[in-house]
Order: sequence, then structure tokens, then C-alpha cells
Amino acid sequence: MLRMETIQYNLPQNRIPRAWYNLAADLPKPLAPPLHPGTLQPIGPDDLTPLFPMALILQEVSQEREIEIPDPVRQVYAQWRPSPLFRARRLEKALDTPAKIYYKYEGVSPAGSHKPNTAVAQAYYNKIEGTKRLCTETGAGQWGSALAMACAFFGLECKVYMVRVSYDQKPYRRALMEAFGASVTASPSVETECGRAILAEFPHTNGSLGIAISEAVEVAAKDPNTKYALGSVLNHVLLHQTVIGLEAMEQMALAGDEPDVLVGCTGGGSNFAGLVFPYLGKKIKGETSARVVAVEPAACPSLTKGHFAYDFGDTGHLTPLVKMHTLGSTFIPPGIHAGGLRYHGMAPLVSHARDLGLIEATSVQQLDAFAAGIQFARAEGIIPAPEANHAVAGAIAEALKCKAEGQGRTILFNLCGHGHFDMQSYINYQAGLLENYDYPAEEIAMALAGLPAVG
Repeated sequence: MLRMETIQYNLPQNRIPRAWYNLAADLPKPLAPPLHPGTLQPIGPDDLTPLFPMALILQEVSQEREIEIPDPVRQVYAQWRPSPLFRARRLEKALDTPAKIYYKYEGVSPAGSHKPNTAVAQAYYNKIEGTKRLCTETGAGQWGSALAMACAFFGLECKVYMVRVSYDQKPYRRALMEAFGASVTASPSVETECGRAILAEFPHTNGSLGIAISEAVEVAAKDPNTKYALGSVLNHVLLHQTVIGLEAMEQMALAGDEPDVLVGCTGGGSNFAGLVFPYLGKKIKGETSARVVAVEPAACPSLTKGHFAYDFGDTGHLTPLVKMHTLGSTFIPPGIHAGGLRYHGMAPLVSHARDLGLIEATSVQQLDAFAAGIQFARAEGIIPAPEANHAVAGAIAEALKCKAEGQGRTILFNLCGHGHFDMQSYINYQAGLLENYDYPAEEIAMALAGLPAVG
């Protein structure tokens, strides 16, 4: 009898979730409120209207457990959702582990990652409230690609500030954004006051997501026809991503299995939250005891080395302050190829879950992440994005731990995107041109010394 080496668990289109799951409704302790950057007092909806449409502002502060997904958004989702869940038998065999490894694959979206789950929703809500243009930042280019596509679907202009190091490393991501109709500028740029100030002080900087966010926010705040869109960190962004975990629950039931360990890579927190938040809801209610592991780059370790404190989300200090695990808003991470994970802070909801002991965190060096990605590709036939390699490395580490302990646990991780537009990083890895970056303690200490004084 033929033994299937790879098993795929699919759901029909009518099983696309009809509502997003809001973890905030089930938290045993509420989030600390965001603060106004000028007054340091809790902000209200009116403070955010220059940047976001009211529908997203209300989702940002919502305490409802389920928020209905509009039909036009579900109709776009139907192009690639429900995304597949795979049992990675060939990887299990290569590792000689008694563990069962499953992965949810978000690389099947037209933009190649999980990012359209929120890009489509944000573009829709902006369109119905009369927005003409969306302005954003992007690191690796996955978010910029997704938003450019979503804007094309809903007839919006799209402006993207792409972190300089990724702009140079990933020309095909830039080309994809431009093919969808977006205007893409390397950040920091001379187009904004913030960008010019950074370039004056650091003319050869690689840039950072914090800087690019400042540029995008500045543009949106000055133009009444433009709103700002963010691809991670904020509550409403993580909310939209929960379609991943909601589908995964049904697919794991089809497999007749239940995860003992959930793994996701973390930069700002969106793909990680998308998979694990529905499970954390069950964990809070005592319906699962699964361990939840966040994996981040050792060069930008906000969860494992950062402070849990109020900080700005951007380098120019234009955004509200939020309580999160942070390395300091002025910290500029080394130029690792996992551009989507090069952010100084972690999503407040993810940070809060870590503070409550609901999740664990670990870090991986760049070379170890790429080694895991190559091993996964040779076993499963999918080239992961550099960001997703961190989740692969985390899952492999858990599977090898099972082998050492002789325990057959079930591992589920989120493969958040493919690496087809990131092949230069694989070329560099195979040629021995990549290097590990140690945690830059002195630079982070300097950045943390500048944390705002909030009582």
C-alpha cells in the first residue's frame, strides 16, 4: 500500500471563517492603554482619525470576542483561503523524530505571504470611508506587496516606504509592488522631514522599520485624502490574521490531532498571533495546555532581551506610545535578511501574553535559520521566506527535543510565506557570505536609555 509522504488537509471555501477572533475579550488582565505622544495621556478615537478609518479604530479598542468579516473581504479571501495545512512526514523522517509536525502554509496567497489577510481588510474599510490613498512602510516587502495588491483590488493609490537595506537586497519585491501599481521609495528618504533628519545624522544608514513608519505616518498626517496602514503590531492587524488559527483548528480536527506545541516567527507579531491567538483563547479557558513558542532573530530580540515598557512605535516619535517588549525606538537592527523581523518592538497583545506567561520566547541566529530553511526545502519542497525560517528552526528544535526525550508530541507551526523573491539571500547563504550578528547590547542599552518617562 502506498504511504503518503506529505498529507494535506483542505477545507472547502464555505469554511472560510465568518468572524475574526479577538483575544482581548478573553484576557484575564486588560491591556495597558495607548498614550498620546504629546500629553502622555490615554488616547481616544478622535486622536487616531487622521491616520485610520473609524471602523479600524473601533476594532483596535474592541472587547467583542468575534468581529464579523465583511462579505467583500471574504470574497477576496476566497482566491486563496482556506490555506492548506500539511503533515510534514518527510521532514519527520529526515529528523528521525517521534514528533508529528504540521505546518499551516500562508505562501499560497497571491502576494506570497500571510499579509493579505489584513491588507485586504484595511483597504476595504478605507475604501468605504472615502480614503483615496494608503501610505505604509515595509521591511522585507511582504507587507508592501500585500497592501499594493489590496489597493489595486479596491481602487486606492498606494505609497510604500521600504527599509533601505531591504530595498537594496530585494529588488523583485520592489518590482512586485510596482507591478501592482504602488509607488516605492527607499527609507530614509528626502521626501519627509523625518527622513531628511535621519539622513543628515546617519547618511549611510541601512534604515529601519521604525524610521519607515515615521515617514509613512508623516505623509498620512499631512494629507486629508491619505490614511496610514500598518502590517503588524496593532490590535486590529493581529485580529485580521486570526483566520489562520481558526482554519488550523478545523484542519487539525480533520487530521484527528491536537497540537502540543505551537511555533511562530515573531518580528511585529502578526503571523504568530494569527496562528496562536485562537489557541490562546482556548488555553485561557483551560481547554488546551499546549505550549506556545515565539521565535525571533538573535540580532533583534525584543521578546527575549527587550524591556516591557511604554515606547514609541516609530523612530520619529509621531505614533502613540504603547506598552510592549521593546529594544528602544531609536535602535537600528543589523542588516539581517529577515527584514520583516527587524523591528524594535513587539505587538502589545503578544507582549502582554508573554507577560502573563501564556507564551514562551526564544531566538535564533541568521545562519541557523537559513540552515533550517534549506533542510525544510529539501524535505518538503517549499523554499521558506527568511522570516519563516525562524519558525522552521523553532519547530525543528522542538522535534529534536522530542527525539532526545523519546516523546511523540504534536508540533504545529506557521509557514508564513515563500522565499521566491528572497533568493539572493539563499545565494549569499550558500556562498558563505552571510554572517551571524550577536545581540548588540551596547546599542540597545543606549536606545533603552531613551525610553519615555511614563508613570
